[in-house]
Amino acid sequence: MAEIYRIMNALLPFECFEMDFMKRGLLAVLLLTPLLALLGTMAVNRRMAFFSDALGHSALCGVGLGMLLGIQSQLISMLVFGVVWAIMISRINRTGGASADTIISVFSSTGIALGLLILSRNGSFAKYSSLLAGDIVSVPEGDLLYLALALPLGVAAWAALYNHLLLTAVNPALAQSRGVKTKWVEYAFVALVAVVVMLSIRWVGVLLINALLILPAAAARNVSRTARQHALFSVLIGLICGVAGLTISYYLENTGAGAAIVLCAALCYALTLPLRKRVR
Repeated sequence: MAEIYRIMNALLPFECFEMDFMKRGLLAVLLLTPLLALLGTMAVNRRMAFFSDALGHSALCGVGLGMLLGIQSQLISMLVFGVVWAIMISRINRTGGASADTIISVFSSTGIALGLLILSRNGSFAKYSSLLAGDIVSVPEGDLLYLALALPLGVAAWAALYNHLLLTAVNPALAQSRGVKTKWVEYAFVALVAVVVMLSIRWVGVLLINALLILPAAAARNVSRTARQHALFSVLIGLICGVAGLTISYYLENTGAGAAIVLCAALCYALTLPLRKRVR
């Protein structure tokens, strides 16, 4: 990491990036935002905007169940529970027993309620409250390695699933007639989203993860004519808002970086919204 820090000092001669914690925050932003932006494009296309919200809320439940089962690593318990929770949502949604937003709302409220119930026993929730808001500048060097591995693997998985996901989003019947196993494609996608959300949740926060996943993709859709443009613009908006939000949070006396990033993305959405009809 020392060599990376030296390179960053040479490339970024700015006061805000002189501190090591800001360098780690910047690296986390550069690794997280492109992957979240790519997955967000498909979540927007498939009308799954609140799906990541349900997964974020389930992180508390995953931590709580991991604690009860004696699992030392919060990350492992969140990953396992998140994938199972995501597949359960998808499976029940496919049965058509209720509308998708109703099912997601039920899972979202159940996940956060169960997590709070377990973690608040004996007044011990205070030490888990950081999961709610997150703090991207507090990411340790060891976790940057996980994020560095997640980015190429996640992009590769997204690329492998993309055509099938797009076809099933546009015309599920046509996808099935072309031999696409729509059920397993959807399970793979929701599992991928669950893994990325759980990897990000400690640094983005339960309350902000859905916004960071959806807002860049929603803004990009306002100015995109093709699926390729949608993916490209989403990544660019995510990166720009990530770096801008991190910088703004530093100069505003170390305010929450995650909140600043989300507000930058919201501003991008507001600025691009009037262009939507013109682009269409």
